[in-house]
Amino acid sequence: MMAEVVLIEDIEASATRLGIDLSSVDLDSIQLPRGEDFGIKSDDDDDLYQEDPLEFEAGFGNIIVVDNLPVVPPEKFEKLEGVIRKIYSQIGTIREGGIWMPVNPDTQKTLGYCFVEYNTPQEAELAREKTNGYKLDKSHIFAVNLFDDFEKYMKVPDEWKAAEIKPYTPGENLQQWLTDEKARDQFVIRAGSNTEVFWNDPRQLMPELVHQRQYWTESFVQWSPLGTYLATVHRQGAAVWGGATTFNRLMRFAHPQVRLIDFSPGEKYLVTFSSHEPSNPRDTHRIVINIFDVRTGKLMRDFKGNVDEFATGGSGGVSGISWPVFRWGGGKEDKYFARMGKNVISVYETETFTLIDKKSMKVENVVDFSWSPTDPILALFVPELGGGNQPARVSLVQIPGKEELRQKNLFSVSDCKMYWQNNGEYLAVKVDRYTKTKKSTYTGFELFRIKERDIPIEVLELDNKNDKIVAFAWEPKGHRFAVIHGDGPRPDISFYSMRTTLNIGRVSKLTTLKAKQANALYWSPAGRYIVLAGLKGFNGQLEFYNVDELETMATGEHFMATDIEWDPTGRYVATAVTSVHEMENGFHIWSFSGKLLYRISRDHFYQFEWRPRPPSLLSAEKEEEIAKNLKKYSKKYEAEDQDVSMQLNEQDRRKRKMLQEQWNEWVTKWKQLHEEERQLRIELRDGVVSDEEEEYEAKEVEVEEVLDVTEEVVAFDLDQE
Repeated sequence: MMAEVVLIEDIEASATRLGIDLSSVDLDSIQLPRGEDFGIKSDDDDDLYQEDPLEFEAGFGNIIVVDNLPVVPPEKFEKLEGVIRKIYSQIGTIREGGIWMPVNPDTQKTLGYCFVEYNTPQEAELAREKTNGYKLDKSHIFAVNLFDDFEKYMKVPDEWKAAEIKPYTPGENLQQWLTDEKARDQFVIRAGSNTEVFWNDPRQLMPELVHQRQYWTESFVQWSPLGTYLATVHRQGAAVWGGATTFNRLMRFAHPQVRLIDFSPGEKYLVTFSSHEPSNPRDTHRIVINIFDVRTGKLMRDFKGNVDEFATGGSGGVSGISWPVFRWGGGKEDKYFARMGKNVISVYETETFTLIDKKSMKVENVVDFSWSPTDPILALFVPELGGGNQPARVSLVQIPGKEELRQKNLFSVSDCKMYWQNNGEYLAVKVDRYTKTKKSTYTGFELFRIKERDIPIEVLELDNKNDKIVAFAWEPKGHRFAVIHGDGPRPDISFYSMRTTLNIGRVSKLTTLKAKQANALYWSPAGRYIVLAGLKGFNGQLEFYNVDELETMATGEHFMATDIEWDPTGRYVATAVTSVHEMENGFHIWSFSGKLLYRISRDHFYQFEWRPRPPSLLSAEKEEEIAKNLKKYSKKYEAEDQDVSMQLNEQDRRKRKMLQEQWNEWVTKWKQLHEEERQLRIELRDGVVSDEEEEYEAKEVEVEEVLDVTEEVVAFDLDQE
């Protein structure tokens, strides 16, 4: 109900009519009944009726308890507090009056512990991490805990009670999707708020939906390396899901504000990363990295510190951190992981999640390292030192013994990049060197044969060593590699082999393709075939090339393509345009030979990723036997292809027949209507039956007509002739 607006003139008129002198009335003395306002709200009523809510601390996570302090008398309070403040103010900002040391009321001495209150829980956690076990002197070693942890300790029962053993219930077979009768592969896409998993069904020329969920993740999704799990990222942490079609949640990993994740190669561990802004603008971001056991969800190890402690190694990250911080080695067994620090490589083993030999490897001025994909071998790169007096070098180090297997000194080095072949048989080191004048650089390759005795090294220089290297890629499971090189807008592409016809172990060039519209290389996972792609400035040019036959199978184009990815079997290729571009979002599926099978358009298309497959359980001999007798095995699939083709033809025939029947039905309907309206047409034409007159034959007649005639005398000069 709205209160009426009353003007002061109306009030004065009413007072005059009633004989009341308003000037003699004390308005402040008038009191309304409690809670009554007669429908007229005061401007400041809201302020009167709304009390400020009391602020309660959400726990004591920003407070730590430091135990094992010296017990001192009052005259030493200030000195001890100064020591504590000096230690803990280096880690974070201590609140005003944030250090409190309880005192024994009888002796007036301290009780040997104190409380330290920080601005944020993150600073408190870091202080506990850094100072628990800190040795103040021989008699006093700090024991540091979060204040919130004491509640947990107080709930520990006095008597031990055996854990309740739940009966075993078999779970879903997480490898079931590998048994698909059609031998199809799955892929996941993200578009808008939806995340969808599909079967790739090229026979039907369309994908088949497996599972769909809205808001499944808050940023991105990621398959595990062997395809067992699909990981999603959320504000509270990460989660993994699995199955062929159900995709039930298997485990959650608590890590607030997680931003990046990474699996170990064998899927045993999940690494999560977060970066937190400091309370003091002058401080750097605080980094938290957790390593979880994927199956149990148990936190195996955490690493915390500021950006400077994690700011080296990897490529592509956030907050000044390169990702991944930790790189996994030792093949699919997940035995070792390592990270690079200032002048050190820290290698950890997963049995205890501690440093090997309890210490890091000292490598002065190391700037890069990488693991062999199959063996516990580290490749290290150290640049030139002392103005060139100490050459750059690449070293191969065996883990866990830390023995140096091979070293190669490199001179006049500008830059260096290492590429492992995925079977660990070869290592290519791309070396950019200065010319004698130091005004320009040229590029060569140092090729390590890892599996051969003494690890021989071969030097390869391009025909034109001044060519810029645009891209390099090893053939998976093979001995060849491809290089895009050149300075022009249409570079050349050269193919090399680490073997020769005589198998004498010398690198040899197979061919060079001139002036190609390509700046990226995508080998089939099975080798032999490669896609030469022109992304960005080349607008999605594609060339499907057979390296065995050294011939182009097909060319194509996916305009504005941003991503290209082979399926794990090497049968199909996906090209995608993500939301980097506002137009043409979606993906195309191609055959290995370059035939466009189908295309799907999606607005706000963010991500396409094939589901990886685990390595085959077949032996190399069995795979070779299948390859030799492929015709025998292929009969089954050829018959299935024929059935699908006939099915598609039958579906097409039925569709055409249905359209014909619909047309005939429509014509019959209108003929019937025409006949029913016959009498009405006769009446409209005054009784004349003229339907037949509507049938006529059109003839074209040409008529010529002279509109005007004009005569004109033209002068003619005989001399000009």
